[in-house]
Amino acid sequence: MKVGRIVDVKLHPDADTLYVETVDLAEDRPRTILSGLAGRVPMEQMRDRLALFACNLKPAKMRGILSEGMIMCASSESKIQIVEVPAGAVPGDIVTFSDYPGEPDKQLNPKKKIWEAVAPDLKTDENGVATYKGCPFTIADKGICKAPGCPNFPIK
Repeated sequence: MKVGRIVDVKLHPDADTLYVETVDLAEDRPRTILSGLAGRVPMEQMRDRLALFACNLKPAKMRGILSEGMIMCASSESKIQIVEVPAGAVPGDIVTFSDYPGEPDKQLNPKKKIWEAVAPDLKTDENGVATYKGCPFTIADKGICKAPGCPNFPIK
């Protein structure tokens, strides 16, 4: 996961519940990332904000537009919050987990179902701190990521 800045956001032309976001991840070019946040998070709260993105998922078409990642949110049936990054975080900063050192896969192999195995262990703790198996999402020298209004919520 990396920090990215949403530089533009618009409604998907063929889906009322999807946003099409242009995200600066400090790579060669911005990525197009689609999210099902339309109608749940106001567009003005999306534009020009920093957020966390899963960047090593295999790109997938959603209603005809290729999505090159996924924004990370704490959510329940009735509430959703984009996971917040610590002060001082900048596009390209990488999330680490002290209990799980190592380099992430460049791209997850969908046949191995890695994302499906990892996703259930992504959740906030009782204080809204974003965790993987209880280990905080950390950005080196900057702090932890959180969704303060969503304690004990799954992150997806």
